[in-house]
Amino acid sequence: MRLCLLFFVLCLMAPIGYGQDEARLGEHGSRGFVGKRGPPGFLGNPGMKGEQGVAGKPGPRGPRGICERDIVGSVRKDVDTLKNSFAKLHLAINYDFVRRVGQKYFVSYKKRESFSRAVQFCSQQGLELALPQNEEENNILTQFFGEDLTTAWINVNNKKADGNFEVDMKNQPLTFTKWGEGQPDKSIQDTGCTMLTENGVWKVTHDCSLNAYIICQI
Repeated sequence: MRLCLLFFVLCLMAPIGYGQDEARLGEHGSRGFVGKRGPPGFLGNPGMKGEQGVAGKPGPRGPRGICERDIVGSVRKDVDTLKNSFAKLHLAINYDFVRRVGQKYFVSYKKRESFSRAVQFCSQQGLELALPQNEEENNILTQFFGEDLTTAWINVNNKKADGNFEVDMKNQPLTFTKWGEGQPDKSIQDTGCTMLTENGVWKVTHDCSLNAYIICQI
């Protein structure tokens, strides 16, 4: 019985190359071609939104911005200043003699009149009688003098206020004075008019009818 079973197994192994010798493997075949790329897959559903994180600390304060109103206001101020300068220049060029100091113009036709006529003339032009506000303006006014006349009226009140001549024609305190020696003259009790003299000092005279240069200021 065992011999029959062994013979049957040997018969089955013979067709597929099994024998007493060790079986041999066949050679590898050539590599096949790569197939076409398949279509993309479907997108998955989006995940759930996470919870909001804790707020961070505030950053440093930035520089202050320029307010539009400040810019507009500054431009308007510059324009107004420019218009004012042109208006003054337009008035100044109508005169025979012009001197500029900063934003102020001193103008004159080199007419010589009494103090009251000088005040009236400047007022009719829409101007004021000249009044120097500093040393430079005071010196500039002396450039109007000619060889034959070396005095000019200035806009100091011709009536004593509180016993002195330290106010202008609007009764505003003078911010600058250049009184000569012994001036203002204390002997003048009520009315006296102030002149600028050739050496740049101020002098009060009781005779306001004297002829002196009319110089107006713009």
